[in-house]
Parts: sequence; C-alpha cells; structure tokens
Amino acid sequence: MNLTQALHRAKRQFPQRLATVCGDRRRSFGEFHERVARLAGALQQLGMRPGDRVGILSLNSDFFLELYFAVWWGGGAVNPVNTRWNPREIAYSLDDCDTQILAVDDTFADVVPALAEHSRSLRTLVYLGNGEARSGMFPIEQLIAENEPVPDAERANGDLAGVFYTGGTTGFPKGVMLSHTNLFATALSGMAEGVSGDGEVVLHVAPMFHLADGFYAIVSFMYGCTQVVLPMFQPEAVLRTIEQERVSSILLVPTMIQMLVDHPQFASFRLDSLRSVVYGASPISEALLDRAMHGLPNVSFMQAYGQTEMSPSVTFLAPSWHGAEGRSAGRLRSAGRPMAGVELKIVDTDGREVPIGTVGEIVARSPGVMQGYWGKPELTAEVLRDGWMHTGDGGYVDKDGFLYIVDRVKDMIVSGGENVYSAEVENAVAQHPAVAACAVIGIPDALWGEAVHAVIVCHAGVARPTLEEMRAHCGKLIAGYKCPRSVEFRDTLPLSGAGKVLKNTLREPHWRTQQRKVG
Repeated sequence: MNLTQALHRAKRQFPQRLATVCGDRRRSFGEFHERVARLAGALQQLGMRPGDRVGILSLNSDFFLELYFAVWWGGGAVNPVNTRWNPREIAYSLDDCDTQILAVDDTFADVVPALAEHSRSLRTLVYLGNGEARSGMFPIEQLIAENEPVPDAERANGDLAGVFYTGGTTGFPKGVMLSHTNLFATALSGMAEGVSGDGEVVLHVAPMFHLADGFYAIVSFMYGCTQVVLPMFQPEAVLRTIEQERVSSILLVPTMIQMLVDHPQFASFRLDSLRSVVYGASPISEALLDRAMHGLPNVSFMQAYGQTEMSPSVTFLAPSWHGAEGRSAGRLRSAGRPMAGVELKIVDTDGREVPIGTVGEIVARSPGVMQGYWGKPELTAEVLRDGWMHTGDGGYVDKDGFLYIVDRVKDMIVSGGENVYSAEVENAVAQHPAVAACAVIGIPDALWGEAVHAVIVCHAGVARPTLEEMRAHCGKLIAGYKCPRSVEFRDTLPLSGAGKVLKNTLREPHWRTQQRKVG
C-alpha cells in the first residue's frame, strides 16, 4: 500500500484532467505528477532521508497538496502543523519528532524567528508562495524548476507516512504515527462508504493540517477528483466557489455548515452542482441538520466519527439514514456503523465487552490503527491493547450495530472542530495568581458546538479576575482557541470520595436539555 500510487494511476489514465485549482493556478494530473517528482528530488537535496519528517505550516493551498505527495514520493513523512498553535507549541511538535525541514507560507513567515528561537531541530525552510521568499528560505517554485524528477521511493505498507499531532491530556501534544497502510486502508474504507466519487469536483475549506481533510484529499486523489482549494473557510467565498467551479462534494465541520446556511446571501447562489456534504469532528444539532437539508434538498449528507489515532475514521452514518426512516428510527442521533474493515465494541473498565445498549468505552481495531505515539511508549501502551484502540469516548451500540456516543471518557472539548484538552487549559488557568483551584469543561455553544468554560475557586481575599483578564493570561501560555470563552466562580468544586473533581456534575446543568451531546 503506497500513497503515491494514486498519482501514478492518474498520470496514466487521465493526464490532462484538471487535478488542482487554487486561485488562478490550474494544473492537470500530468503537471501535478511532474511537480511532485521534481519537488521530491529537491527535498532529498535539502537533506530529507527515508522516514525523515517534513513540517508544513501553511494555510490551505495546492502547494500543500504537492508537498504532501512530494514528501511521500521522496521517502519522507509529513508533519502537518496546527496553524492555530503559538510558536512554543509549534516548536515542541517540531522538536518532538526531530523535524528539520519546515515549509512555510506568507501567512506564517513572520513566525519563523520565534520558531528559530524555540526549536532545536529546525534547520531548513521552504517558502510556499509565488512572491519573494524571505532570506534563508528556499522558494518552492525555484526548487521545482532547478531539480530533475526523481523515481518514486516507493515507501509503502508499514513505512511511516506521517506524524499527526493531537492535543495531550498531559498538557503536551502527542505525535500520532501513521503508516502508508494506515492511511491507504482507511481511504479505501472511505471509498467503500461513498466518500467522494470518480471525477468529482471536491472543495477543500477545512484546515489541511487536520487529518480529516488529509483523509478527504487521499480519497479524492484515489478517485482522480479535481481538487479545488480555498486558503480558509469564509462563507461567501465558499458559496461563490461552489457556484463558479461547479463543486460536487465538500467536507465541513458543523460550525461551517451553520455559517453557510445562515449566510444572508445563501439563497442567491447557484448550488445545484453540490452532490454530497461530509461532516463530523464536532457536535451537530438536529435543528442545524434540518436547516441544512432544507437549504440543500438535493444534497446527500453523511457523518463520520473517528479520531487521529484511527487514521481517522471509525464509523459512518450513510445518507440513507438522514431521511425520514433514519429520523423515525432514531438513527440520526447515532454516529453510524463501523466502516468497512473496522471492528468496534463497547467495553467496561476491565476491558470486557458489555451487553447491547450498555454504556462503556468505545474500542476499535482496523488496518487504520496507529503505530503509536512518537516517543511515548507508555502512553501508547495505555490506549493500544491487543490491537484494539481505546478511544476514550463513551457510548453504546444498538441491536443493529449503530453507535451512539453519550460522553467523553477523556475530558476533551471539541470547539469548532478543534480538539481542546481540559488538563492543558486548567494548567494555564491555574497559573493565574488569583486561582486556587479550577476545572475546565465544554458547554454547548450554538456556533462552535462546544465552548471552553472555566469553573474557578479563587484564593480568599483576592479579587476575581475578569474574563478578559483570564483570556489574556491564558493567551500567553496556550493557543487562543483553547482559552476560556466563559468563566464562573464558586467557593468549592464538587469532589468524589477519592478527591477527584466531579466534572459530570459541573457539565450536567449545561447539557441537560441537549439532544445530541457529542457528534
């Protein structure tokens, strides 16, 4: 299983078909193939060796896609960087897996000096853009023009394809190691479920550093789809692009769906080319689905549930279950059934499978299960047991195998499609001099799905910090999207007999009236 196989197939079968559209740039599969082979040679000249990690710090672009495949073609492994992290967090992820080459676009060029200050591993910078490169950066167009195409290194199967960082309960990100087999096999499962299709025109607006969009891109390349890329999600730009490029498929998180269907000019755009919407990554309400399906009556909606450690998909709720039958059977509240090649079960705290309808921890196994966390064998052993991935999510299955997610065993908050781990936020909040104790939970938010909420106990006799003060304090320690959006103050936190904070007690008033607790 080799991820570059899709390019070889496209070059042979439809070299003139449009492969990528990004702004004014339009490239055929033949051109894309040639550029990837040349860029792979350039990366090798810059020092990339088999298995070496190459970081990408960039907004979405066709360059991002080219770099993905050039790294694999040249024998390396990608390290897509979360663009919302601060320089210290980025530097940690680079150093953690010894990423020496980093590609940066214009948006993040100003971050480079801070990265150079904090990172020990960073050695080489590639400029992803058409403008003038900063001093010390190698322009991607120059690298492609000055290097000859090299043969495909044909790394495959168990060879490392990427290290994808996800938030950590210890306060540090964890590098999820995924192989060619992991990503290839999950993409095949996605194809079996009907994600995209031959010759579709797909639109990338979800962040490309997220594995969800990486998965979508791999599936689309396997199908030979034309891939249209926007730098970021902006509702009007998305609607205009769907109309102009005749987009037929798109991957969105619920927040994006809401911004689209609630846009004041939504009805003025011609969206009849759109065939399917794949959604996931955060909770979605039935009310929002109703509005979306009403506004796009001829579009098939499909939901995916998963996590990075599963490359990333586990279950899939097909379009057929979004209709009247699915609603009457209660299926629309589910996360669907395991994808092709995925086994799933619900277990108790001792790892024993529980009866149908009983809530427990969701565990799964498939060819997509990660190789482990980079440099963290103990954490790997905690979640990977006998080939089963312990997701940390709580749920149950019904008699027909549909999965219903009811809570998170891990205290993870999903806000606007971004994973936020409460322990990391609590660590930041607790460093404020007024804070004696704190707990961070996710509460319902109409726009973001969940919002970060801090419950704080202050030291006696100390003035309570305002929300603005707390956000400013936390913003110096963690990324802005992780900072609390609301705070409340209490005299004490509810504790269990063992002295642990009862977060279910804190969450319960906020979620009591919510039908869908997790998407």
